[in-house]
Amino acid sequence: MSDVMSQSEIDDLLSALNSGDVDVAEIQEEKQEKRVRKYDFLRPDKFAKEHLRTLEVIHENFSRLLNNFLSGYLRTFIEIEVLNAESLIYSEFANAISNPAILGIVDFSPLEGQVIIDVSSDVAFTMIERVLGGAAASTMAEKRTLTEIEMTLIRTIIMKFINLLKEPWSNIIELRPKLDTIETNSQFAQVISPSESVALITLSLKIGETEGMINLCYPHHVLEPILSNLSSKLWFTTTGKKDLTDEEKENLEKQVQKTRIDMKVELGNSMITVGEMLQLSRGDVIVLDKKVSDSLTVKVGDRPKFTGVPGKKNNNIAVRITEVFEEGEDLDG
Repeated sequence: MSDVMSQSEIDDLLSALNSGDVDVAEIQEEKQEKRVRKYDFLRPDKFAKEHLRTLEVIHENFSRLLNNFLSGYLRTFIEIEVLNAESLIYSEFANAISNPAILGIVDFSPLEGQVIIDVSSDVAFTMIERVLGGAAASTMAEKRTLTEIEMTLIRTIIMKFINLLKEPWSNIIELRPKLDTIETNSQFAQVISPSESVALITLSLKIGETEGMINLCYPHHVLEPILSNLSSKLWFTTTGKKDLTDEEKENLEKQVQKTRIDMKVELGNSMITVGEMLQLSRGDVIVLDKKVSDSLTVKVGDRPKFTGVPGKKNNNIAVRITEVFEEGEDLDG
């Protein structure tokens, strides 16, 4: 029966109640029975659907950043997508890990506890192969542990992954994640109790013809302090434009001041033929359309920004700025 009843269904129900074919007590008892929901205490469901949906959105942003990074870092075509976000107990996740494994144990500061990044062996060996200049295909004939050189390379890659997590999580919390260690055996990665509830985010990664998974395992006790923030309502309100604090403005200004930019000075222009250009040699003089006393145009990038006069400083050719153009000002005027 649908939630909204038609008029004919209402009439039939009323006539059945009046005739005694339907007992009101039975209807009330049926409704009470439907309110009972089974709960498995061995598998505590501590993550609501809304929490998992927000985690999925966060990692969709992370997958885009990871796609851009790996495409440039490995110099090949990459496909990454979020497969699912689910809640389960840690023992189920640990039992599904094949050995040898590649497990990054990450300190999720300022939150207390550690999270796990599980990179499938096929994906890991393909990334290593690409970094070393090989083709985008796994050359691993059988499961084996990493060599010391390969361990160093995969550690660098996983550290890049961790740094990319900061931005997607920034609307919830300012993270300072740090890679503690890399384990190759799931038995040595018991960061929490086997019965602890975890949120598992699974990413599908394709590098060339090689496909594999990247799993991010978040224990409940790590995310518990911020679970109230993992809601769609809060997510969309915090992703909107917000005013910068004075400290953020100051840090932004400092970063901008350190930025290097190209500046160039136009001494003048001249029109010559291709034949004249081909005959030019060292010591020849090209007559420009400006006098020595005329002001020079100083450009920042390709945009005129200053005027100046030529000169010398400490035996170096220099330009002294004499005027600053305001935005939108007509330079020819």
